[in-house]
Amino acid sequence: MSYQEEDNNAGKILLAALAGAGAGIIAGMLLAPDKGSATRESWKGAATKYSGQLGEQATKLGSDLEAKFKEYSGKLEDMGLTGAGASLKLKGSWDEIKGKLKQQYAQLTDEDLTYVDGKGDELVGKLQDKLGKGKAEVTKMLNDM
Repeated sequence: MSYQEEDNNAGKILLAALAGAGAGIIAGMLLAPDKGSATRESWKGAATKYSGQLGEQATKLGSDLEAKFKEYSGKLEDMGLTGAGASLKLKGSWDEIKGKLKQQYAQLTDEDLTYVDGKGDELVGKLQDKLGKGKAEVTKMLNDM
């Protein structure tokens, strides 16, 4: 097949696709039960309604998955299948742990050691950067303090 034949076939395919799309648009306009503006408003309302529901379901599913993940990772750690330090489980008061960390690692600042419940990953990430250690190593170190 020559280049001209391929180009001609591509043109025919494009023309057929455009003709099909045009026919579909015309049929849609002729068979629509309402005026175009009413149909658009109806679609807009349905899209808004379903996007809100979908967002709520995605948020709920995400929080359910996170809770299950934490539960299973804790069980694996308790069974000894994952190394100690796979999840953050602080013992004692944060002020005591913070003081020990400052004694051991002089380069850590108060900002580095800011801990808020539920934000343990952020703390571990900061300490990883400052200390040049892996996540499991930092988590184990904090859990052992």
